[in-house]
Amino acid sequence: MTKYQANIPMMPKPEEIDLRDIFDMLMAQKWKIIVITLLFCFMGVSYALTATPIYRTDALVQVEPNGPSVNPLQDIRSLTREATQFQSEISILRSRLVLGQTVDRRNLEILLEPRKVPLIGNFLLRRGIERPDFALNWPYVFANEYISLSEINVGFEYLGETFILKVMDEMSYSIYLKGNSLGKGEVGQVETFLEGELILNVGELQAVPGAEFKFTKFSRMVAIDILRQRYSVHEEGADSGILRLAVTGSDPIEARNVLEAITHIYLEQNIQRQSAEAEKSLEFIQNQLPDIHDRLIGAEDSLNSYRNQRESVDLTLETQGLLERLVEVDTQVSELELSQADISRRFTPSHPTYAALLDKLGRLQNERRRLEVRIDALPETQQQVLRMARDVEVNQQVYVQMLNKAQEMSIAKASTVGNVRILDTAGIHPHPIKPRKAMVVGLATALGLIISISIVLLRGLLNRGVENIQQLAGIGLPAYATVPLSEEQVKLARMSNTKRNQLGWVLAYANTTDIAIESLRSLRTNLHFAMLEAPNNRIMITGPSPGIGKSFVAVNLAAVCAQAGQRILVIDADVRKGQIHNLFCGKREEGLSELISGKVDIDKAIRSTHLDGLDYIGRGITPPNPSELLMQEGFTKALEFASKRYDLVIIDVPPIMAVTDAAIVGKQVGTTLMTVRYGVNTLAEIDLAKLRLESAGCLVKGSVLNAIERRASSIYGYYHYSYS
Repeated sequence: MTKYQANIPMMPKPEEIDLRDIFDMLMAQKWKIIVITLLFCFMGVSYALTATPIYRTDALVQVEPNGPSVNPLQDIRSLTREATQFQSEISILRSRLVLGQTVDRRNLEILLEPRKVPLIGNFLLRRGIERPDFALNWPYVFANEYISLSEINVGFEYLGETFILKVMDEMSYSIYLKGNSLGKGEVGQVETFLEGELILNVGELQAVPGAEFKFTKFSRMVAIDILRQRYSVHEEGADSGILRLAVTGSDPIEARNVLEAITHIYLEQNIQRQSAEAEKSLEFIQNQLPDIHDRLIGAEDSLNSYRNQRESVDLTLETQGLLERLVEVDTQVSELELSQADISRRFTPSHPTYAALLDKLGRLQNERRRLEVRIDALPETQQQVLRMARDVEVNQQVYVQMLNKAQEMSIAKASTVGNVRILDTAGIHPHPIKPRKAMVVGLATALGLIISISIVLLRGLLNRGVENIQQLAGIGLPAYATVPLSEEQVKLARMSNTKRNQLGWVLAYANTTDIAIESLRSLRTNLHFAMLEAPNNRIMITGPSPGIGKSFVAVNLAAVCAQAGQRILVIDADVRKGQIHNLFCGKREEGLSELISGKVDIDKAIRSTHLDGLDYIGRGITPPNPSELLMQEGFTKALEFASKRYDLVIIDVPPIMAVTDAAIVGKQVGTTLMTVRYGVNTLAEIDLAKLRLESAGCLVKGSVLNAIERRASSIYGYYHYSYS
C-alpha cells in the first residue's frame, strides 16, 4: 500500500538566522533604509555646498648637493666635504628662522574675519550675495562689506583674545571683549583701549551699522605653529635635491603670497649662509695683515743691520738653494697655521677636514726640521744670514698672498649666489582640494546606508518578533489562523472620506476576496470546532500590546461570520481608546459605558451596520474608572442579553500587558483568542501575556498570527496557508 505524504515546507528554527532572514528583514524595512540614506545624502550635499573650500598653492625649489667653495683658505676641505643633507634643508624650511620672518612680513599674527551667518555664511560670501533688506539689522557681514586695520598692538596679557568690532556708522565703531564694551573709536585715528593694552587704527570701514567683525592677535610662536599646520615640505624623489613646498588656505591669493614669502626668505638666508664663510675669512685675513706686515718690516730691518755690521755677507749657491727650499716650506706652514686658526672656530680636531689639515702640517714641519739640521752644519755667519733672509722672504710671500686672498674674499662675498634655485614660483591650483564634493556625497550616502542597515539589523536581531506558528505552539498557544498583511487595507485607509463612508473601514465590505479575508474565513471554520465545548458563544480578542491589529481581526471576523448567515454582535470593550465605531463610520456616544451605567438601554446601544446580521456596540464616553466599570453587574447583564439574541458575540478588549480589562472580561467569555503581530511581538512578551490571562482564570484557546509580510526571498512564505 502506497502512502501519500504531503510536501510540507520546513519552517526555520526560531533561533536560526540565515542570509534569507537578513534579506527579508532588510526588505521589510526598505523604506526606512531609503529615507535614512537619502537624509545622509542630503546632509553630504549640504556640507559639500556650504563648507569653506580649501585651496592649495605649491612651488618647487632645487638644492644643489655640492656648492663650490668660496674660501681659498679652505681648499683642503673640498677633499673631505660631505654631500648636502636635503633633510637639513627641509628642517631649515620648517624652522622658525624662515616661518618667523614670513609671519612678520605677512602680518600673520593678526586674524581678522567677519561675523558670518551660521552654517551658510561662507557660502553667501563666496557667492557674492549682498545684504537683503530684511537683514539690515543683522550683525552678520555680507558681500562687499569689509574692514582694514592699519595698526594693531595688543598687550601680552590679551594675546589670543578675540575682540569684537561693531560698526556704529561709516566713521565710528565700538570695541567689545567678552561682551563688555571697551569704548568707541574713529576711522583713521589711532585709538587706545584697556589702558594702552590695545592700540588700534582702523584704516577703512565699509559695512552697515550693527555689522560685527572679529579680530585676534596671536603671539609670534602661536602664529608660527598655525602657519606650520597649513604648510608642508617634501622631497620629490630620493636624493633628487628638488623640494616641493605647499601652503593651503581658504583664500588662494593669501596662500600664494605666503608661499612666495617663504621661498624668497629661504633663498635670502641661503645666500647669507653661503656668503657668511667668505665674510668670516675676509675678517680673519684683515685682522692678520697688520701683524704680518710688522713682522716683514722687522725681518728686513734685522737683515740689513746684520749685513751692515758684517760688511755685506753673500750666500753660497748651496746655501741659496737651501734658503729657497726653506722659504717654500715655511710659507706653506704659515698658510696652514692661518687655516688652522680659521678652521678651529668651526670644527673639532676629530673632524675630517681638521684632521687632514693637521696631517699635512705635520709633514711640512718634519721637513722643516730636516732643513734646520742642514742649516746647523753651515758656518755661523752663513747660518745667521740664511735665517734672517728666510724670515724676510717668508713674511714677504705670506704678506703678498694674504693681500691677494683678501681681494679674492671681497670678490667672493659680493658674488655669492647660494646653492638654491626656485624652479617653480608659487602657483594656485584652480580647484579646491577640500571638500571633495563627489567623495563627500558618496561617503555620506554610504554612511547613511550602513547606519540604516545596522539599525534595522540591530533592532531585528535584538528584538525579534514571532515569525512562525511553531514558536507559538512551543509555548502552548496554537495558531488558529495566519492572516497576511493586506495591501488593500492600506489603500482603504488612504481613501477619501466620502468613499470610505460608503464602504466603511471594514475590509470584508470593500474587498471580500482579499487574501486576509480568506484567512479569516479559515479562522471562522476553526472557531466553530473550538467553541463546541465552550460554556457560551462569546469570544474575547485581545493581544499583548497595542497596534497589533486585534480590532481589525475582531471586526472582519465578525463580518465574514455575518456573511455566512449568522447574527453577530461586536462589542468594543476598550472604553479607553476603542475605535470600532470609526470602522463602522458611527459615533462613540451612547455606547458600552453608558449602557453599563444605565444611561441608555441595550436596544439603543446596539447599532446596525451595512451588512445584514452584523451589529455593534461602541465604547461610549470614556469613564473615569474603566476597569471598575467592566466589573459592574450591568456589563454581565448586557453580555447575557447579547448571547441570547445573537449567534456569536465578539468582544474587543485592550491589550493585557497594558491594563487589566482583558482579565476582567475574560472571566465572562467562553473563548479567548490572542492576536499576535508578525515580527513585532516577541515570544517572551506573548508568553507573559498568556500567563497573566491564565492567572486571572482565563483559558486562552489559541492565537491569530496577524499581518504576515510577504517574504522577499520566497513568493510563498506564509501565504501558502491561504488559497488565492
